[in-house]
Amino acid sequence: MSESGVYLYAVSRGLHADDVDGLVGLQGDPVRVLDGHGLSAVVGDVGLDEFGDEGLRRNLEDLAWLEQVARQHDAVVRGVARRGVLAPMRLATVFLNDDSVVERLGEWGSALQRALDRVEGRSEWSVKVYVSLEEIEAEGRAAAHSRPAGGGAGAAYLQRRRSQITQREDALGAASELGDSIYTRLAHSVAASRRLPPQDRRLTGHEGTMVLNAAYLVGHDDEATWTSTVDAIVAERPQARVELQGPWPPYSFATVEDA
Repeated sequence: MSESGVYLYAVSRGLHADDVDGLVGLQGDPVRVLDGHGLSAVVGDVGLDEFGDEGLRRNLEDLAWLEQVARQHDAVVRGVARRGVLAPMRLATVFLNDDSVVERLGEWGSALQRALDRVEGRSEWSVKVYVSLEEIEAEGRAAAHSRPAGGGAGAAYLQRRRSQITQREDALGAASELGDSIYTRLAHSVAASRRLPPQDRRLTGHEGTMVLNAAYLVGHDDEATWTSTVDAIVAERPQARVELQGPWPPYSFATVEDA
């Protein structure tokens, strides 16, 4: 039988055992609460053959394994988020035993308290924006053709040639400016925001070019106003496809590193 370790899903404060009743963690074991240093750790037992150093080196290369673990990790985090403020932990945060978890709570204590203060009463929302570079290029060509070249046929040819060479660069620049403007507008009225790397379409299967992948930390009382701003952007920017998802636990804003 494999040795067991302790998987840390999230850290909260003031949790009780009955707050995690019915939550099932990885490998089917029940979730439980460890208290220490004024914090509550949400944990579960896992086998070290799968979640120890050697097992993780092997399994982290397995996309199917990663997806399954991420889904169950998120299910536990979401379940706890309904009961109070929490800081989700990174995927596969594993300790040897309960004492190691409590010791780490002491080491992280001040940073975790600041992270919990930052996200209390708030949730994370995701905004992704996609555009078609081909459509932007077509708009640029139409604008170029509508301008008189002047200087005769030779000058007109040279102008068209220069336009063809720079069309893609111009389209990329316009797309980038669009992403920047939407990000800034949405960031004005939220507690915090973060731009994330664009996702590779080979992994997500999305259509178009992603010009914005951002996370926003939005107060529960501000959600209706903020989502109305997103709706207004959708109406004003028909050339962009805006994807709004949430509310989620604050994965991007409650990390120890940012506290």
